[in-house]
Amino acid sequence: MKRGTLRLATRGSDLALRQTASVRDTLADRRFDVELVEVETRGDQIRDELLHRLGKTGAFVRALDERVLDEEVDAAVHSMKDMPTEHPRDLVVAGVPERAPANDVLLTPDGTAFENLPAGSVVGTSSLRRKAQILSARPDLEVEPLRGNVDTRVEKLLAPTLQREHEARVDDDSDKKANSAEASASGEEYETDFDRTIEEWFDDLSEIERRSLERDVETEYDAIVLAEAGLKRSGLLHRVEYDRLPPTEFVPAPGQGAIAVTARRDHENLDRIQDALDDPRTRVTTTVERTVLAELGGGCIAPIGVHAKLQGEHVHVTARVLSTDGEEEVSASRNLPVHNHANAAAEFAESLASQGAADLISEARDDARDEEDEK
Repeated sequence: MKRGTLRLATRGSDLALRQTASVRDTLADRRFDVELVEVETRGDQIRDELLHRLGKTGAFVRALDERVLDEEVDAAVHSMKDMPTEHPRDLVVAGVPERAPANDVLLTPDGTAFENLPAGSVVGTSSLRRKAQILSARPDLEVEPLRGNVDTRVEKLLAPTLQREHEARVDDDSDKKANSAEASASGEEYETDFDRTIEEWFDDLSEIERRSLERDVETEYDAIVLAEAGLKRSGLLHRVEYDRLPPTEFVPAPGQGAIAVTARRDHENLDRIQDALDDPRTRVTTTVERTVLAELGGGCIAPIGVHAKLQGEHVHVTARVLSTDGEEEVSASRNLPVHNHANAAAEFAESLASQGAADLISEARDDARDEEDEK
């Protein structure tokens, strides 16, 4: 017996659709009919600005939740790290499925590890947090803005290397055609720099590599930093060379790797949605992370990383708050009791604030205001 049709709001990006499809499939297993409704958000409309310049937290979220509140859809599917910590009273997080990996990864064309990047290497990221953490660990690197969906960012990384190789192969192929007759007349064989023809090389490229060949790139990146979860859900993790960054040093954004499904508090199927989707461990750890963020009040204005892991009767949480240039920071770890994890997380945040995190967040807010005034 079916339980009725649920209309799920989602962004139209490939990653968002993949995330929503996973939620749809889980609900379908519980005998729900599910219809996907694509919604364009402000974050999608303003493609050339960095995420922290899009105004208040929630540039990718509010348009979807407005549809939920207006009862045009039953629920909305979000990347939890994009969600504001404050939301309307009539709205609740109805489901938090099992989390994907929370950590960041460094992508390079050849798999170079972070510590082995040459001084002066250009690293691309759209995140204030990642930029500050990169500069804190390696102030000798250059960090440049990087926007776009996951596929676009990977293409921007791969494009220059692939385009140079393509050009070299085209030149070699032209030289071979021009000189092969002369070499044949002399009884010699023309030596090429490559062991495959340009056609064989192209046939072996993946779809994302082929798209990279066609992409115009203004900035040449030596590396980029992305969430492992996004790469995994996009089906790209096995297509690229990457270095997994340790979450103890490169502390992830609160909720990174997790999906949140929002619904009206009075929705008739709220309990059934939660029963179908909710993973208790992920619910606890993300509650801790988002509680710390909410108490600190940094939103997407300041470089804040918070990561929690469930360990028996405790939740081990690590937080790192940095200045925007990565030169100053307040960081700490603590074991919180599972039975009182939300209140304990708030107390942990208060401790961080009193140690100087509040000052760093205030400075970051002033920097953002000054940056906006200069436009």
